[in-house]
Amino acid sequence: MQFNNIYQGLINGTEKLALVGLGYVGMPIAVEFAKHVNVIGFDINEKRVNEYASGIDSTNEVGEAIKNTTVDFTADPTRLKEARFIIVAVPTPVNQDTTPDLRPVQGASRTVGQNLTPGTIVVFESTVYPGVTEDVCVPIIEKESGLKCGVDWKIGYSPERINPGDRVHTLTNIRKIVSGMDEESAREIKKVYDIVIKAGTVPVSTIKTAEAVKVVENSQRDINIAFMNEVAMICDRMGIDTDEVLYGMNSKWNALGFKPGLVGGHCIGVDPYYLTNAAEMLGYHSQIILNGRKVNDSMGGYVADAAIKQMIEAGLAPKKATVVIWGITFKENCPDTRNSKVVDIINRLKEYDIDPFVADSWADPEVAKKEYGVELVPFDELPKADCLIVAVGHNEFRSMSMKQIKEKFKDGPDEEKVLIDVKSLYRMDELKASGMRWWRL
Repeated sequence: MQFNNIYQGLINGTEKLALVGLGYVGMPIAVEFAKHVNVIGFDINEKRVNEYASGIDSTNEVGEAIKNTTVDFTADPTRLKEARFIIVAVPTPVNQDTTPDLRPVQGASRTVGQNLTPGTIVVFESTVYPGVTEDVCVPIIEKESGLKCGVDWKIGYSPERINPGDRVHTLTNIRKIVSGMDEESAREIKKVYDIVIKAGTVPVSTIKTAEAVKVVENSQRDINIAFMNEVAMICDRMGIDTDEVLYGMNSKWNALGFKPGLVGGHCIGVDPYYLTNAAEMLGYHSQIILNGRKVNDSMGGYVADAAIKQMIEAGLAPKKATVVIWGITFKENCPDTRNSKVVDIINRLKEYDIDPFVADSWADPEVAKKEYGVELVPFDELPKADCLIVAVGHNEFRSMSMKQIKEKFKDGPDEEKVLIDVKSLYRMDELKASGMRWWRL
């Protein structure tokens, strides 16, 4: 079976590439590849497929480019039979007990297997712990297809590194890890990705190594942010401004530049659990990673408790106060609400019988309602606040003057207005001059 002619066939237009999973990761990959080769974009979500086909990008990852793309969007899995290079980019969440939820990749593997053509290379991009691609996905594809891996088709892994909402570090200018089950597949996979990755690809020796790269790089970020969150809690108790401390620390050449914050989303808040779960299966119990996760998972509650304390010190009765939250997405300038830790703020406030008003023009109200039971309120319908929690650093929040922010509060003494600046969006001198009671992480 020939596998070393797939790249040339894609370039010549005689072969097709397929994407399985068209979310925040898969859709931008499909659109980028379609600038150079024939691409089939498959997703089981017919609504999503129809939106893309109509030129609507609900992820906001490619914007207007969706209207002109040549991607052949479909919800028909049999169309995968037309492709000889298949990329799988489905989500990999965790269960309630933080164990890996492999159902999406298992389902995608079944779909691929049922529609696999001999001579195809399949590459997984979904974040998994080392061993999943070869030990979980390959057997499923072999069973469904009746084709032998390494003989009739080949497997590879190239972890996604897309940063949702980031217009600087995009798909094409982030170096991409690539791997294959053998030299032939690794070489062909590298050549295919080199079509779109301007920054260059980084081959590694095995699929398990590539899988480890992804979960380790995100675990590293998670641990560093956890340390910053601990620093923030210590500084808060000491009456020291965390942002000023970090500004001073970052004046040294070897400072890492991390900041405290809410760690949610589909990667940093999830991937460490994939690594620690794999370690547990080998008899090793994480000493650092899980403690970092514990700290970061507690920050939503910590912010809510800080808001309660500030309201009490401002002379407000928290249960009777009007609390408004700006932002519910997991990060700034991005509509993605997956694993949002703002929800932890909301839930902790509800423990105090406080039902906050939440607004976020970036988020999909239907998704917020379905996933979290949160009714998003349009900004022009928000009530005047006693306590305003700016939870996400969207540009429209960052650009607001203190005068504009004060207009969002009820009439009354400034010292009875409580502003919780979770992301330290506003300058300390402006906060002090506002006369309001303020707190920032």
